Amino acid sequence: MPTKVFIDLDKEKQDRIIDAAINEFAEYGYENSSTNRIVKTCGISKGSLFKYFENKEELYFYLIDTISVQMASETLTDLEKLPKDLFDRVVEYSATEISWYVANPVKGKFIISVASETGTAIGKKIISRYGEKSTDIYESLLKDIDMSGLHGSRKEVTDILRWVLKGFNADYLSSLSNDYIDIEKVKKDYIKQLKSHLKVLKSGL
Repeated sequence: MPTKVFIDLDKEKQDRIIDAAINEFAEYGYENSSTNRIVKTCGISKGSLFKYFENKEELYFYLIDTISVQMASETLTDLEKLPKDLFDRVVEYSATEISWYVANPVKGKFIISVASETGTAIGKKIISRYGEKSTDIYESLLKDIDMSGLHGSRKEVTDILRWVLKGFNADYLSSLSNDYIDIEKVKKDYIKQLKSHLKVLKSGL
């Protein structure tokens, strides 16, 4: 967590530090990121950075907390309004989520980089700190769906969909240009490709 010194900073300076840190972790991951580059980018001393955050790890977890809350609030979906069909629901929710990633490319890249830390030292701390919270979205999304006609248990189906969607989303986002992106156009293309892949998965299930 940030210290009171950071909390008392004006918002412009806070945002400058946060933006520099997000860019650094998104680009290099946790292990290869550099606090030297962060302070150089945002124009502060390294001593100042560690007055704001106890260490690099505290800064990293603060960013995870902050961005996760932002993403959750901006992709909040009324489950009762979503389709009752399993695959239609997955497509509609995923389209909302991908729109957030496209609208927030650096933050999205950061979230993906956090998820890819599986098996690393920091990855173990992420699991220890957050447990399986990353699975809650999918479990909530599918909790009232009738899966009796599918092969496998509810947990197995949910796990498979989670793995497929995470992989598909990461590949899709990495294929996008860094130039100006028409979010609605991307969303339509994403839905088209996702439906095609889910059709194959549905046949297998």
